[in-house]
Amino acid sequence: MWNACLGGSGDSSSNGGGSGGWAAGPGGAICNGRLCVVAASEEAAARLPWRRWRSWWLGCLGGEGSGNSAASEEGAAAAWLPRRRWRRWWLGCFRGGGGDCLAALEEAEKVVAQLPRRRGWRWFGSLGEGAAAPPPPWKGAGGTSTASDGGAVAPTLPRGGSSAFAAFEEAAPVALAPWAQEAAACSRFEEAKKEAYAIDQKLAEKKEDEATLEKKWPFLGVPLTVKEAFQLQGMPNSSGLMNRRYAISKTDATVVAFLKEAGAIPLGITNCSELCMWYESSNKIYGRSNNPYDLRHIVGGSSGGEGCTLAAACSVIGVGSDIGGSIRMPAFFNGIFGHKPTPGVVPNKGQFPMAGGAQELFQCTGPMCRYAEDLTPMLKVMAGSGIKKLKLDAKVNLKDLKFYWMEHDGGSILMSKVDQDLILTQKKVVAHLKTMLGASVQHVKLKKMKYSFQLWITMMSAKGHDGEEPVKFVDLLGDHGKPISPLWELVKWCLGLSVYTIPSIGLALLEEKLKYNNEKYKKFKAVEECLHKELVEMLGNDGVFLYPSHPTVAPKHHVPLTRPFNFAYTAVFNALGLPVTQCPLGLNANGLPLGIQVVAAPYNDHLTLAVAQYLEKTFGGWVCPGKF
Repeated sequence: MWNACLGGSGDSSSNGGGSGGWAAGPGGAICNGRLCVVAASEEAAARLPWRRWRSWWLGCLGGEGSGNSAASEEGAAAAWLPRRRWRRWWLGCFRGGGGDCLAALEEAEKVVAQLPRRRGWRWFGSLGEGAAAPPPPWKGAGGTSTASDGGAVAPTLPRGGSSAFAAFEEAAPVALAPWAQEAAACSRFEEAKKEAYAIDQKLAEKKEDEATLEKKWPFLGVPLTVKEAFQLQGMPNSSGLMNRRYAISKTDATVVAFLKEAGAIPLGITNCSELCMWYESSNKIYGRSNNPYDLRHIVGGSSGGEGCTLAAACSVIGVGSDIGGSIRMPAFFNGIFGHKPTPGVVPNKGQFPMAGGAQELFQCTGPMCRYAEDLTPMLKVMAGSGIKKLKLDAKVNLKDLKFYWMEHDGGSILMSKVDQDLILTQKKVVAHLKTMLGASVQHVKLKKMKYSFQLWITMMSAKGHDGEEPVKFVDLLGDHGKPISPLWELVKWCLGLSVYTIPSIGLALLEEKLKYNNEKYKKFKAVEECLHKELVEMLGNDGVFLYPSHPTVAPKHHVPLTRPFNFAYTAVFNALGLPVTQCPLGLNANGLPLGIQVVAAPYNDHLTLAVAQYLEKTFGGWVCPGKF
């Protein structure tokens, strides 16, 4: 669960330095560092309902089923702590012998209540920047806040982060923003405690054996966070758009409802970019989310808050959406797993903005998590009846797979060159597959990959079957109300008066210029069809394609403005309609996550998921971002 504390000022260095960066733990212990993450002891984990959820509430692996043998060694998790006595920090203690969900939540509440107030304390997120945020709908009239107070920080975080995590608003009195203490209306902490208590009662009755319970509720009691663009009953659903700051969900999105029916406990919502159309998660309502491995770097977008929350061990599983890499980029930048399913398998209903017409075919909802083994059970639940289209229970013999790889897009002038760290890491994977696994591995050069951005624009320019034009981004900015003038908003932004972010204003200004006319559309549509055919024939039903998740590791804040087309490394597979799994591959010398995309032909998601589990066992998977 929330086994962490974060210190450091806004200009903290990569190792967590900076003034005001101290957080007190239980018993008065003081830890200095960006992140303190602790796993429960084997004894505490053994009390949890299912053995496979030993790492419940915690980001640290501990025991069987984790897929990481190194992490299961005695005291491995405790080694991250300054003193052995704190090996159960935040939640591992389960005092009084109560190792159940309710005890965990109550223990966390007590711990967070001990933290110093308004000490610049941050929760794997960032202090908001820019203009003061308006009073949120749950604050009431008269509420104000300033940037220095963290006014732009997401009200759905446990005191001060902007990955928009909504678990502790009511329970924890630690306030960075003046109105955050009274943000109970957007918190699910009390509801989560009630739901956890109900689960404990169900388990105590012992009316059904463990196997039956797990079959009926595969995610019984498992903490869940949801991207703010999805509907979660009683929670905000603005997608970072100021015009929708008072929008509260009355129902659940389809996938959220499915996960709740499977027993998951939603803790809150997570930050996203404005209208989910940029790869840095920042907006005027919640502020900017920071990378848990280095606060100076981005978390990606648009599911960036979700990636950050999961990487920082605030939650176990999460829901994201992807129309240009919005699951895979945040998963890559934050060192976790993210899967973009084959289009049409997982329902998209219940999110804003909702792609329409031709674009709806390319928008995908998918799972995000720290551990590869959780992707398949999540996908089975989230897909509902669509799961019949996949072969997730088919056994995969990795030695029989054909692996293809490509280290860059072939030299597009629009994109950055791929970092050497990423190329060397990919080559290590290739060498291992050849020598240790004995699989067939082939280097390929797909010349049409250099048109990745153009192919994505072609997809976004496509008309619906009835000839209807795609929804204009500028209309979404106005939320289909009063039209806005992008040029006038740019002037206002220069004066610090606009309620929109500069990426959104820029996209609105360039939207018509980026859209292809009929001639250009036909040209690149032919390229897309040719590349799709080439890839599908190459991969067949027994092949996977290894490709960089991004040209660089997580860039620093605002750098995406100078590299706006780099997202095409993920977006191209939306245009091609292929299933893709992003897999973490450790950290570089600067402590930032490395990773790779694993691609398969349509409806062969089981191949990419099987490779993801193998890469996790071989290269370690998620790495705790804590340093001492």
